[in-house]
Amino acid sequence: MPRVVRVVGASAREGARRIDSVILGAGERRIQTAQLTGVNGTTILLMLPEPVLLRMGDTLELDDGSSVEVVVEPEPLIEVRGNDLTHLARLAWHLGDRHVPVQVLANRLRLRRDAALEAMLGALGARTAAIEAPFDPEGGAYAPQAGGGHHDHAHDHHDHAHCHGHHDHHHHHGPTHRHDHD
Repeated sequence: MPRVVRVVGASAREGARRIDSVILGAGERRIQTAQLTGVNGTTILLMLPEPVLLRMGDTLELDDGSSVEVVVEPEPLIEVRGNDLTHLARLAWHLGDRHVPVQVLANRLRLRRDAALEAMLGALGARTAAIEAPFDPEGGAYAPQAGGGHHDHAHDHHDHAHCHGHHDHHHHHGPTHRHDHD
């Protein structure tokens, strides 16, 4: 059985002979060890030294010199368009402020379906459309590690409902909000 020797990013794709493609869903793309079967029936063994996040168009280089292309499985998404690029940037800021995974394209954004986010975007003047497409969100500076989709903020984890004395404590995301990420 052919074995993966390295992952080549889509932007650095080389001319290796492609023998197959693997289609991976959202939960299958962060990977370290697996046996995968391509659409043409090729079975490959993946045993990497550390977990990687496979992206659309990445290539799995095999020990025999051939390669297998990574294809991201389509899923239900929202496609977001703004009135202009400044408006689109504002929409992206609002989504980022909520730590929503977003795929940034030249003139639109994509994110997973969420009724509350769709309502917020509509209130902000965005045009949204439900689509089904591969979702390849930005990894970001604080991309989740393998095994979890949540990153920890070094906040004091106490009940914000109790009284703090002379002021109300509001967890607010604005220009003065800071996250200290490890």
